[in-house]
Amino acid sequence: MIHVSMFRSQGQITGFEISGHAESGPYGHDLVCAAVSAVSFGAVNAIVTLCGFEPDVEQGGEGGYLKITLPRDLDELIHSKTQTLLAGMQVSLETIEQEYDQYIKISQR
Repeated sequence: MIHVSMFRSQGQITGFEISGHAESGPYGHDLVCAAVSAVSFGAVNAIVTLCGFEPDVEQGGEGGYLKITLPRDLDELIHSKTQTLLAGMQVSLETIEQEYDQYIKISQR
């Protein structure tokens, strides 16, 4: 099972953590894992490219772990862009969860 935790403070997204494996198909053919990876890495790449900074990134395990933490001192415009990108990522992950809830769970912390 993939576990997604969205980190929030005062209603704002401050980061996220994704861990686990969907195991919805054979290795290399797991569509849920591929979708979650594409959505989450796409969001991180969009932040780096469009917002001009690199968040704190932790990766580990056997490909089943990604943790992103945003800096606290972002200027207002960059913070707003980042919130939009991460909210879009969350919506995409929730769409996956609606269809494949036996393989992915999303929580807020």
